[in-house]
Formats: sequence, C-alpha cells, structure tokens
Amino acid sequence: MGRTSRRKRSTTANRAIAAAAALILGGGGLVAVNVYASAGEGRSGPVPGQDRVAARQMSTIDCPDAGIALPDVPDPARPEVDRELAAMDTQITDAYRQFADRRERIARDPSLAENSVLGPLRSKRSASLDRIGIAVERAAGDRPQGLEGLAGCSLRADDEDGQGGGYGGGGGQDPAGSADPGQDEGGQDGGEGEGDGQDGGQGQGDEPGQGDEPGQGDEPGQGDEPGQQGNGPEASDFVDIRTVQPDTDRPRNRRGASRGTFTTDCGRNENGKFNPDNVIAAPGVSNGAHHMHDYVGNQATDAFSSDDDLAGGESTCRNQGDRSTYYWPVLRLQNGQDENDVAADGGGKDQNTGEIQTPSQVTLRFVGSPAGKVTAMPRFLRIITGDAKSFTNGDANANASWSCTGFEDRQLADKYPICPEGSQVVRSFAFQSCWDGQNTDSANHRTHVAFAQDDGRCPAGFRAVPQLVQRIVYDVPPGPGFAVDSFPEQLHKPGTDHGDFINVFDDKLMRKVVSCINGGRKCR
Repeated sequence: MGRTSRRKRSTTANRAIAAAAALILGGGGLVAVNVYASAGEGRSGPVPGQDRVAARQMSTIDCPDAGIALPDVPDPARPEVDRELAAMDTQITDAYRQFADRRERIARDPSLAENSVLGPLRSKRSASLDRIGIAVERAAGDRPQGLEGLAGCSLRADDEDGQGGGYGGGGGQDPAGSADPGQDEGGQDGGEGEGDGQDGGQGQGDEPGQGDEPGQGDEPGQGDEPGQQGNGPEASDFVDIRTVQPDTDRPRNRRGASRGTFTTDCGRNENGKFNPDNVIAAPGVSNGAHHMHDYVGNQATDAFSSDDDLAGGESTCRNQGDRSTYYWPVLRLQNGQDENDVAADGGGKDQNTGEIQTPSQVTLRFVGSPAGKVTAMPRFLRIITGDAKSFTNGDANANASWSCTGFEDRQLADKYPICPEGSQVVRSFAFQSCWDGQNTDSANHRTHVAFAQDDGRCPAGFRAVPQLVQRIVYDVPPGPGFAVDSFPEQLHKPGTDHGDFINVFDDKLMRKVVSCINGGRKCR
C-alpha cells in the first residue's frame, strides 16, 4: 500500500460512516448499505426518508494508525514491530466481525459496543502497543512516547448532517491527523488525478453510474441484475470518464533533465500468482494484507521471503537480470460469481469476492527526473505507493490514479471510471522517485523515499532515482461492475488503490537502466 485531501466533502468522519455500514449489516444486507452509505457524497435511496433511518444506524470502528505514528524504529526491533502492526490490523477485522454478529443488540443498547467490542479491542491493541514499546526500548534504550494514546478506538455513528458522533473506546482521534508531514506530495508525479479532473468525479444524480445499477433495488437483493458482492463499492464511487475534464499539468523538463526510459516486460500474471501477504508492510505474517495481490516478476515472494530468497527466486521478467517484485491488489468483477478463494483468507473471509481479472496489459516503465540526472537505486529498495487504508486514514498518502484508454489525459484519484464501449479501464501508479541515499526501507515504509516537488526536484537530503511508472489495463464490461480488493473496513474504495515494489535488479542491469535514462534513450 502522497495523500492530500481531494474531495469536497471527503472528511474522515464521512468515510468512517460509510465504512461501517456494509460491515454492520453483513453480506445479506450489503445492497441496502451500498444505497444509503454515501453520507458525504449525496444519497440515492429509492424510498424518501428511509435513508435517514438507515444513516442513524451507520457506524465504523475508528482507530489511530499506529504505523504512521512510528516513523523511527531501530532495525533490530523492526521485525517484531511489523508483526504487531499486522496483528493490530487483524484485531480490527475481527472486531468488525464481532460487531456485525451483535448488530441488533447494539442497536438496542449502544453500551454493548463498548463492553463487547471496543473494550476487548482496546485491550488487545494496548498489549500490542506495549510489545512494540518493549521491542523499541530493548533496541534503542528509549521507549516511544504516546503509544498508550493509540490504543483506544471509537465507534462513530452518522447523524442527519453526516457528522459522526462517537461513543465508547476513547482515543477516537482523526487518523488523518496523524499522517506523516512531508509525505503530502502524492500525486505530483505522473498526473495522479489532481486538479480539474476531480470536478468531473463529483457528479451526482443523473450522471452515468448514479441510477439504478445492479443490486440497487428498494430492498436488499431486489435489483434487476445480480447484486454487488462483498462490502462495496457503491454507485457513487463511479463516474463516466467522458464527464471528467482533462488535466495535463506536469512538471516541465529543465535543462539537464534525464529524458530516457527503460521498460521491463514481466508479463500480466498469466500464471495466477496470488496471495494476501505483504512482505514489505507485514513481513513474516500470513494474510498481512487481508486482500489478494497480483504478482509479476519474482515468483518467490510471500510474507516470509528474505532478500536471499528474492535474489534466488525465479522471475517472469523477460530479462532475467530483473528479479524485482511488483504487486498490487487484484481487480474483481462484482457480478455475483464466486472465485476459488471465496472461503480463503484475503478472499471471501476478508469480504473480497467476485471473479479476479487478469490484466490485458501491464507496462512497467522506469523514467527519469525533469530536474536532472538519476542515480542507481539500491538493491532490495522497498517502495509502497498509495495507502491501502486511505478511506479511514485520510488522503495524505493516497496515490490512486484511474482512467480509460483513449482518455488518459483525464485521471481520477477517488472514483472508478466508467469507460465507453471499446475503451478499457486503466489504473496507474507513479512511484516515489526520490531516495534518502541511505535506507532501503523505513519503519513506516515511507520516509526513506519521497515524491518530487512541484518543480520536479527532490526534497532536501534526497536524490533522484529511476521512477517506476506502472500501467495496468483491464478489459472489463462497461459500467460500474468492478472493484479492487481492500481491507474489509475500506469498502473497496478506488482511493485505496496502491502498489508495492522491491528492486531486485542485478548491478549490471541497473547500470544499464541509469545509462539509458540519463542518456535520453528508450531501452528494454
């Protein structure tokens, strides 16, 4: 998995309100939730007044993001810290399940939320945070300050104005407020859907995708077509790409810019390598992502892969000097059809359902800097772009970019595109292109790399490296019938899209990459 706020009403509270709806009602009530859950984006419920009743029942478990709050973790403590952070993700997922099991009783007696869900969750989080503190203190001699304040979660409920009123748990601070300063540059590279393109993404009412979509009938499951599966998305998450204004604002190349490119061909995951692990964010933890990933490149990648494993792993890349790992959440059709992971972790167990789609095209291209030359990136450099939890964390690290073939001068950061007939869905990732010159990873997996500034230059203390620009194309039926996998509470929102990369180029090939880019050549 840069995030600056882009939606006109994209508040953490509104996202939190919608997030709970699907999870509270469970699979059987998902269609009703998808109709009523758009508190911050306009309501489209078919029965006047019924949406207000449903809105009062909407809630989400809102927890501070401990990973963002831990920018500095000593290397000896990092494995244990990563394991505990992954365990805290699992604790939230389990709490949602418990909340759903008790939803009717909690609706009658809200205090049960604290006693049966939030209290036990707080205790588990406190234990994990204490173990994090012990691990860091053992390695560095000093215990991190403020960990105790990250344990409490709150249950937020909607009101008529869409502003959540929390109860229980305490500590319900806005996760967006804990975002790491200096990581707000997301979307400045590669046209990540900033600016005018977002106005087209706000259309409500009669815009394509806002009407009677599959499964959006008056009652759960009463739509004319197969209902949406899992826990999202909803109709307002989609917009007709033809209504979006072009946005071509890019940094201009300066004198001395590195204008070349290097393209590596690693296939489209035709062999179907999937798992719900994340070896970068949750090493050593099975199902650390709680959603399924597509993999191309290194075939030895799972939660337990060491650098040595990756160095010796087989690769789907045509040039075997590239054994890098490239992975991203799978995209599924929301057509009511089960995939073979319907009963598996990362799949149905984590509310990710529908047919997994193999991309029709995957392009992995490394480009230069508009402000100067690039230097080689270190082997085993790890980069996560985007935020898998941006729906509840806020947009400070979001970096999603959606479009359609033939319309790629129009990029969407928080909407899925509805493409016209003959056009295919495109999701793009422009990774961070500046490296701190020292570390291949960091405690929060972000601060060792950065996005270029508006003028294309790297922030002070960082140097430009080849920038991975990833383009993934899907041939899916026209209309709002698809979504990416996500953590359960993220509701398959388009803004949660993210990509992961581990550089395992050999030294010879990396020298070629740098030479091609700095020399202005197009190489493969």
